[in-house]
Amino acid sequence: MPRPTAAHWPRFPADAVPSAGSWSARELMRIHLDVLFTRDADGRLLRVNEPDGKEAPRFFLGRTREGNEWRFRADLPENLVEALEAACRDEPPGPELLAPPHEAQRYEALLAASAPIRHRWAGPAYFFARALPAAAGPVPVTEANLDLLRPHLEDWCADVLLRQPAMMLLDQGRAVSLCCSGAVRRLARLPLYSTSWENAASRALADRMGLECYGTDLHFT
Repeated sequence: MPRPTAAHWPRFPADAVPSAGSWSARELMRIHLDVLFTRDADGRLLRVNEPDGKEAPRFFLGRTREGNEWRFRADLPENLVEALEAACRDEPPGPELLAPPHEAQRYEALLAASAPIRHRWAGPAYFFARALPAAAGPVPVTEANLDLLRPHLEDWCADVLLRQPAMMLLDQGRAVSLCCSGAVRRLARLPLYSTSWENAASRALADRMGLECYGTDLHFT
């Protein structure tokens, strides 16, 4: 599955990069889904949208205050898809379902009756409601400067070049943060950000940057 903290940036024409506020929360959730996973001709999920991406979750529910978006993996039995979809349609939108415990038990029960649940993910999804102050020296991550990720962001060295564009902020000559909203916008991309409820540090970072939560992810593999 995607990393516990993920930044995503759909591409737009360089002269027409919209702000996240141009879309409704539900439209942002659709963009989020389109970026996260590859799909078949019927819109069913196939794999995580990365080079050599793992299989997609069996079921994804994206909740927003304006309505919900759901997707199913391509190999789910049709009777299970119908049961999950009925449960999704029965769920009202609203802020009370955007935080733990997510009222996820009925989805878990339906999926577990078909096959064991191997992984469960839940967490908030954010957009950059305003332009952040320009950071000093956002630097594109390249093969030539990959060593700057060490020691603070060493875990990213193995595959960050496959996740372009990637920008880093330097402190005393070493990378201390990956992805800069302003730099991503200049690359004609829309920055979106998601994390898990368990990742308190990542959620605190989103708060400090003034990001706005437009919805939540809930998915099972």
